[in-house]
Amino acid sequence: MKIGFIGLGNMAKAMIGGMLQKGIVEAGDIAGSAKTRNTLERTGREFGILTLDSNKDVAKWADVIVLAVKPVFLSEVIGEIRDEVTEEKLVISIAAGKSIKWIEKEFGKSLKLIRCMPNTPALVGAGCTAVCSNPAAGEKEEELCLRLMESFGKAIVIPERLMDTAGAVGGSSPAFVFLFIEAMADGAVREGMPRKQAYEFAANAVAGSAKLVLETGMHPGELKDMVCSPGGTTIEGMAALEEKGMRSAVMEAIHACVEKSRQM
Repeated sequence: MKIGFIGLGNMAKAMIGGMLQKGIVEAGDIAGSAKTRNTLERTGREFGILTLDSNKDVAKWADVIVLAVKPVFLSEVIGEIRDEVTEEKLVISIAAGKSIKWIEKEFGKSLKLIRCMPNTPALVGAGCTAVCSNPAAGEKEEELCLRLMESFGKAIVIPERLMDTAGAVGGSSPAFVFLFIEAMADGAVREGMPRKQAYEFAANAVAGSAKLVLETGMHPGELKDMVCSPGGTTIEGMAALEEKGMRSAVMEAIHACVEKSRQM
């Protein structure tokens, strides 16, 4: 199986690194193309993969083609590779906001197509990827895609109608979490804690809390209640967050991301 990446940005490199680390493919079974020669050469040196000069060459060479370019460039890229994509090849798109119907229309032909939405924690093997496919991509192709996506985290099959929501709650939300970590650290620094130590406490608290949700299966509200002792410090902090509208602000942020994705 030969996998070709069109676009070698951070997400593509996270995917390549995961696949190689898990031994799903060898470096010689992966090829890539990039917008700049510098990116192409640097990625080739880092992973030992084959680097090709054009998107068309990658599409022609690969059995599985990963479209890892920004949505604004996707139409142009499809135009370049359209003639090289046959019915035997599998196309995986990780472009936000571009539906299966839109991609099929751009190709103008029948093809096996799977749409994925990974997130940046994939860079450390802790990604969460939403997956949906068109009818031409059958069970065999979906299983292959899941195996590839799970090399750098968790992959979940969902109906396409939920992809914009998955992009918000999974893809965009790490930025919200980073902002929360930064804000907590700023609060600790305000109270006299050294910044490096503040980031360490804040980040580990978030990581541990997420692990607690996933491993216990308990409702987040129930876990929250366990921390909030009557008349204690935590419930005082919760009251401050509720007063400032944290809950509604986060809900509105998710809604804003979904709406933007639908407009792309």
